[in-house]
Amino acid sequence: MTVHAAVASSVLSATTLKGLAFANRLSVAPMTRISATAEGVPTERMLRYYERFARGGFSLLTTEGIYTDKAYAQTYKGQPGLTDRQQAEGWKSVVDAVHAAGGRIFAQLMHGGALAQGNGYRGDTVGPSALEPRGQQMVSYHGEGLYAVPREMDEADIAEAIAGFAQAARLAIEVAGFDGVEIHGANGYLLDQFFTDYTNRRQDRWGGDIGKRLSLSLAVLDAVRAAVGNAVPVGLRLSQGKVNDLRHKWAEGEEGAAVVFKALAESAADFVHLTEFEAWQPAFSETGKSLVALARQHAPDLFVIANGGLHDIIRAEQVLDAGANMIALGRGALTNPDWPRITAASGALRPLALDMLSPISDIKDSELAY
Repeated sequence: MTVHAAVASSVLSATTLKGLAFANRLSVAPMTRISATAEGVPTERMLRYYERFARGGFSLLTTEGIYTDKAYAQTYKGQPGLTDRQQAEGWKSVVDAVHAAGGRIFAQLMHGGALAQGNGYRGDTVGPSALEPRGQQMVSYHGEGLYAVPREMDEADIAEAIAGFAQAARLAIEVAGFDGVEIHGANGYLLDQFFTDYTNRRQDRWGGDIGKRLSLSLAVLDAVRAAVGNAVPVGLRLSQGKVNDLRHKWAEGEEGAAVVFKALAESAADFVHLTEFEAWQPAFSETGKSLVALARQHAPDLFVIANGGLHDIIRAEQVLDAGANMIALGRGALTNPDWPRITAASGALRPLALDMLSPISDIKDSELAY
């Protein structure tokens, strides 16, 4: 690619979200790196890990999933939390380092639900229905064997989970100083379990058709918005595939996607973060629209972040053209934490090599040396 083409790329153009200015449309996707203390406090290693993405030119970073309560939210051993002031002040050090390097950073808030495999506060799990999750626990995150059958959540459990998201969001903004909040409604974790037809068999207000199954995510959005106020960007991450069911598709297809994105357009969300295996591909059929295009069609004013195989700049531009406002890189950012600077200079990117994610997916000295 020529220098002119790289410099002129739409991925390097500026954008804004709810008053936040971004120098480019490149963000780092949330990636689970299980490098916190046993008490869920971010470490110096994590500070260095996040800071280098900002120094590398990414205008926005989204953290790994942060657990939201000391009941059932924690999913993995070594996962960081935002449940008390000690954890929040640990995050403040990370946020300050990212800001000093010129970046913005959102906190991704997460509840593992039935997929919890390393909760230091509880030995059992909860979910929308008492059904064994598909697949097996993730070995690279200290898991082993099948998932436990969760206890079906009652109204008190659900209220506790919603309150955890709200309290974590308040700590994220008021103590840690994050620039925004992303609610993790994707990849098979608690909110996605409520959203998914085969994991949610409830007959109450939290179950039913695709719109009703989105209700818990919408309730969390409302609670988080009430906790942080209107000045702070708040959004929701959605996916089809899950960590334990990579090929899952929404059974309702494009009609269901229309219901979801119209609901988000009317919700407290400022943005939606969509993650697909290949974000440019049709979401449901060979000739249909991508999830990004469907979001833009049915939620025209919503800021859309797209993730999924977009480390190729041509694919990234294609997804921006389809309606995304920002691109989120996962694998590409791990190998190239300076992807924006390399691309702006028309330099050569390092080939994708994800050996740092095995045998355990914690942060390695080798990647901090990039």
